[in-house]
Amino acid sequence: MNRFLSRRTVLSALAAVPAAVALAACSDSGDKAEAETAKPVDAMKTAATEPAAAPQSSGDVDMKELMKPGALPDESMGKEDAPVTVVEYASMTCPHCAHFSETTLPELKKKYIDTGKVRYILREFPFDPRAEAGFMLARCAGDNYFPMVDVLFKQQENWVMAENVKDAMFQLAKLAGFTQESFNACLTNQKLLDQVRAVQKRGADEFKIDSTPTFFINGKTYKGAMSIEEMSAIIDPLL
Repeated sequence: MNRFLSRRTVLSALAAVPAAVALAACSDSGDKAEAETAKPVDAMKTAATEPAAAPQSSGDVDMKELMKPGALPDESMGKEDAPVTVVEYASMTCPHCAHFSETTLPELKKKYIDTGKVRYILREFPFDPRAEAGFMLARCAGDNYFPMVDVLFKQQENWVMAENVKDAMFQLAKLAGFTQESFNACLTNQKLLDQVRAVQKRGADEFKIDSTPTFFINGKTYKGAMSIEEMSAIIDPLL
């Protein structure tokens, strides 16, 4: 992932990766990981007619290690002492991540996060410069981190596929109060870029993440954009 930019700023490299490639970036390990990512989406098609079974975990991680502070402070929703902790590693240009954000996260928030049952943490795992830029803007948005992420996911095709991606991103950033000056300053902030990359690198090195979205639910690993029914099947027995 770092191979794309070296020390060049994100702002000057936004057009370096073809839009179609960026929009398909949910995996860094070939067809196998992409297939794993797609399975839960396929399962959603039958969710209306069959009770969802809990997806099988692909492994475990040490929760103490997972929750150690990283290069950037965690952005979270929900009570810190909630009985269940959900950590999602996502990429801003991943369609599966956008699907989860649009369809499952609102229900997860209503049913579990807002009721004190789940603490949800989102961590950056960008696969390309456009994804890095999206996360940087969210971080620069301060208290509007999650609203900025939400807008970028909802408008994903519009800015990722835009011929002038910088202008498309700026138009969205203005909704969060960015000026042209603050937009440029954010996307030329080398320290922030290095921190976003460090979060991604730690996820890959320590927790063996190779596709997005990847979830850790009380230490168990799940790959793919799960439905609320599938997440409920995992969460409910932990409450």
